Amino acid sequence: MPSLHDVIAARPRVYRYLRPTPLYPYPGLSELIGTRVWVKHENHQPVGAFKVRGGLNLVAQLSGPERRAGLFTASTGNHGQSIAYAARAHGVRATIAVPEGANPGKVAAMRGLGAEVVFHGEDFDGAREWLTGIAAAQGGRFVGPTEEQLIHGVGTYALEIVEDLPEVDVIIVPVGAGSGACATAIVAKTINPAIQVIGVQSAQAPAIQMSWASGAAVSADMKTVAEGLATRVPFENTQRIMRKYLDDFVLVEDAAIEDAILLLLEHTHNLAEGAGAAALAAAIALRQRLAGKNVALVLSGGNLSVEQLRRLLARSSASA
Repeated sequence: MPSLHDVIAARPRVYRYLRPTPLYPYPGLSELIGTRVWVKHENHQPVGAFKVRGGLNLVAQLSGPERRAGLFTASTGNHGQSIAYAARAHGVRATIAVPEGANPGKVAAMRGLGAEVVFHGEDFDGAREWLTGIAAAQGGRFVGPTEEQLIHGVGTYALEIVEDLPEVDVIIVPVGAGSGACATAIVAKTINPAIQVIGVQSAQAPAIQMSWASGAAVSADMKTVAEGLATRVPFENTQRIMRKYLDDFVLVEDAAIEDAILLLLEHTHNLAEGAGAAALAAAIALRQRLAGKNVALVLSGGNLSVEQLRRLLARSSASA
């Protein structure tokens, strides 16, 4: 089980390349939700998402044979960018499988960071299952999205939240595979058990939430537009951690997530991808429960494609 000690130990490996990201209050969002709201800007990372912290921590600890054989991973985009960035920083070769139809901006970013990107399958899980076999055949290290060293690294943003806002009452964090939610919950609950940690996933990709709620592995259809939340099967290690530490885990509709993207653009002047906006969508749904509390929303990533942004702006103009 990852611990606060592991997260603290990861800090030098992460901060060798990154700076802490800001935690800003926004009066407009506070008024909208009816309480005091801060946004943790992981969209300000050099790859536009929180996962780069985990990648740097993991790659820094590779053995010599692992470095020579190279890394393999699968991703809808942000995890792949994390591994590509960290691999380039440490001079390691990276091969990344993405599903057909992956976000073109994220694909271009991975290639720009020097990774070999290959397309396979209809979704993340299909790409992951395929590349796992290739990595084994070539003797390379396959990096799954929930490895403990990734959790240790991404936990550094949760430490920053608690340090910058010691009086935080609630942290709402999006859940894809679960590394961010696990890391946030471990850090927050170890430092102050009174802090509530709430996970959020799309109702159009509910497998992780359903598995958490039922206590057993559940697979489900995955039709969400938020690729960072697009998982159809749970991961045992993150489920175990979330069941121990999470206070709640909610589902929000894709439509609410898309509304939250536009609200973040309006009130914070920041671009959020679907997963990055999910915490705000959850806070709006839970606003009565959050009244009187200090709430931190994890804006986990800002890698929204231009095509998606145009569609949302057109929809907003049509409804105005």
